[in-house]
Amino acid sequence: MKESLARLRGTVGLWSSSHEDVPAGSAAVRVAEAEGYGFSAYWFPESWFRESLTSATMLLAGTQRLTIATGITSIWGRDAVSSLSAARTLNAAFADRFVLGLGVSHSPLVERLRAQAYDHPYDKMKSYLELMDSARSLSPEADHPYARVLAALGPRMLTLAGTHADGAHTYLVTPAHTAVARERLGTGFLAVEQAVVVAPTREEFLERAHRHLEFYTGLENYRANWRRLGLTENDFVKGGSEALCDAMVVHERGDGDALRRRVDEHRRAGADHVCLQVLYPPSESPAEAWRGCADMLSLA
Repeated sequence: MKESLARLRGTVGLWSSSHEDVPAGSAAVRVAEAEGYGFSAYWFPESWFRESLTSATMLLAGTQRLTIATGITSIWGRDAVSSLSAARTLNAAFADRFVLGLGVSHSPLVERLRAQAYDHPYDKMKSYLELMDSARSLSPEADHPYARVLAALGPRMLTLAGTHADGAHTYLVTPAHTAVARERLGTGFLAVEQAVVVAPTREEFLERAHRHLEFYTGLENYRANWRRLGLTENDFVKGGSEALCDAMVVHERGDGDALRRRVDEHRRAGADHVCLQVLYPPSESPAEAWRGCADMLSLA
């Protein structure tokens, strides 16, 4: 297993886009808070905000030990050679603290934002990985190792993650899905995102969970996976049903029991690494919620 992944085994990281909420010069300062609380990694997406590999450079430069991982870098945003060169350069420059998470993204982000055709995403990913593996480089770090994982939910992409990458990064899944992913991946690395709301009441939990799921309930990639997990069309109303909220988001009331239980369930099902997405009020900084979750899990 690649060094940048091996050091994440058995650890808990964060999944967040909160660094996108502040000016570029302050982004690394916010992420350094996560490092100080004891999280092992900071995973972040690429959507309507900053370019992911530029962000990764800023965040690596502003932290000391934290692994910075893209969850994900869109394969529609740059060619295979550019992704390969960036991953090697970042790992060579920052002590193997970068993980390249690649994904096919979603139709709205590809067709509306990037004005590209979202055609045959599985085939696009497979050929992209093969191009990375065959690319030639003359840079000093041309042979420097790097780790790549794939955003994967369904059986074909999970299998591809095991044969053409170092593993998979799953998102909005249950421990039951984690068990399926482990079987498909074999010995490949498995990083699982887990959303959590820290709130005393169910009303507050549901308000944040529904807001979080509102975008995702409109995406067929996720609906298809949820169907495989036994959920139905009735659960895919805008913002999700209460059953979907309970399945995808942990309601942590503050004593740590629910959060620890869910992290342990993912680990027992085969997760190597769990990255928490802490859902906090939009007007607030995530720092207090991050610190609270770190304390509940005794990370520091």
